[in-house]
Amino acid sequence: MTPKEAIALPDRLNAKSATLVFLAFAAAYFCSALLRAITATLAPVLTQEFSLQAQGLGLLAGGYFLGFAAVQLPLGHWLDRHGPKRVILWFLSLAVLGCLAFSAAGSFTGLLVARVLLGMGVGACLMAALTGYRRWFDTATLLRANSWMLMTGSLGMLASTLPVQWLMPLTGWRALFWCLAALIVLSMAAIAWLVPRWRVAPAASPSTPALPHEAGYAPIWRSRYFRKMAPLAFFNYGGMVAIQTLWAGPWMVRVAGDTPLESATGLFWINASMLVTFWSWGLVNPCLARNGWSATRLIAWGVPLSLAVLACNILAGSATGWPGWALFCVTSSVMGLAQPAVGMSFRAALAGRALSAFNLVIFAGVFVAQWGLGLLVDAFSALGLAQVASFQAAMTVFLCCSIAAYSYFISVNADNSAQ
Repeated sequence: MTPKEAIALPDRLNAKSATLVFLAFAAAYFCSALLRAITATLAPVLTQEFSLQAQGLGLLAGGYFLGFAAVQLPLGHWLDRHGPKRVILWFLSLAVLGCLAFSAAGSFTGLLVARVLLGMGVGACLMAALTGYRRWFDTATLLRANSWMLMTGSLGMLASTLPVQWLMPLTGWRALFWCLAALIVLSMAAIAWLVPRWRVAPAASPSTPALPHEAGYAPIWRSRYFRKMAPLAFFNYGGMVAIQTLWAGPWMVRVAGDTPLESATGLFWINASMLVTFWSWGLVNPCLARNGWSATRLIAWGVPLSLAVLACNILAGSATGWPGWALFCVTSSVMGLAQPAVGMSFRAALAGRALSAFNLVIFAGVFVAQWGLGLLVDAFSALGLAQVASFQAAMTVFLCCSIAAYSYFISVNADNSAQ
């Protein structure tokens, strides 16, 4: 896609317009998060119907994140050039097709292709919103909106647990995806109606040429702050999302011995905990920023706590139920502050690329963690370890990677100057 016009920064939105824009984007992100996490609830029925092993289940769940990650780099260009409204509507059309394809799939390959298409289709839901917020909201409102978007995501994940478990006996899992397709269409209508058009101006004149060093993603990859945050995004944040959206469920069933209904209930409370956590971050972020608690500082203090909780969960083994994984996800939520911090470390004209590149790192990490943990569980089982010990060993590998990422983070002396 080649733009014909150069973007001019729009005015700040008033409170009413900002609220409506937020709600429209939040509706789409709700659907995105529900689709992201639904595999954990459907894991028992999909495992039985398609005879899946741990690595197959991990690959299926990770297919969403593979598709998601694949579109992030072109997405950043398109957001900066065409604006959030046009881009997200194009992408959500793919998500509708993905829902219909998943509902009709008759084999593992069909499920996987549909899952990748779903990931591609919802790949713009958060980044389109944050790109628009970067231009339309002031800094304090941006921080709050980011946390409340993540809260909306937690609400979508909440809807993927007990509500899905309750509906399956009534509709079957395939009909659920027709309902999800309808919800996405409704969110598209809200965005088309409520989100303002991206303001444009005539193409740049020869007297104001584009800066060569700002072409593409070069200024993003050169940023020391971006590189400092990337390993944490890949391992710590990506791994947390992988556990929240998939591996907490199989752990509760295969390690803790819960029934599928008890597992879905546990996932419900995990996601309810995250909902409250991100709502709280949205309330306190402006105050913390005013008092010198930057995202970098909060992450430096918060990540070790999440690593300690993860270590305790691994050691406890079969005694670790949903409260342990809820505590791990809640303590890891501090990494959610990294996205707006990275976005604000670049000029607004680069925000789409910066946010999409960072999102690529996160969701590449989710894919690797979801599939990788499944591969490790099966590999340790093949070496003769019992089921509980195989899960513990796989999680220990993840813990070591997360510790290494945090060590790199604290070793690099770079901060977000915009903070």
